[in-house]
Amino acid sequence: MKELFQHAATTDGVTVRVAVNYLPEQSHPEAGKWFWVYHIRIENGSHEPLRLRTRHWRITDGRGMVNHVDGEGVVGEQPLLDPGQSHDYVSGCPLTTPFGSMEGFYTFTRADGSPLEVRIPFFPLSAPETAEGRQPR
Repeated sequence: MKELFQHAATTDGVTVRVAVNYLPEQSHPEAGKWFWVYHIRIENGSHEPLRLRTRHWRITDGRGMVNHVDGEGVVGEQPLLDPGQSHDYVSGCPLTTPFGSMEGFYTFTRADGSPLEVRIPFFPLSAPETAEGRQPR
């Protein structure tokens, strides 16, 4: 598992794993556009069923500009994860710089209706060498 997912965080028994890849075929550096795809696996290691309700992302570009993105569920779903179950999805992130980062949290509801905030680990977004010939930080 560690080979596929480079980043992970666990909150109250729920583990969020992230694998991120730069997509050169979706990027246009000459036009100031870079694109990454990320694969998320959410594993319910707790002892109770949890429903994913919302997501909050903090996306930072290479200039330090921060964009907060909030929404219902993930890719149009609000999955219910019973103990021991996992949910995978894939999404993408465009930036106007060749590097940046993402992090955030999901809000789940427990069977009794109480909320559980689960951390999404920080992960860098980094394109290969830029047209200027320097490696992004």
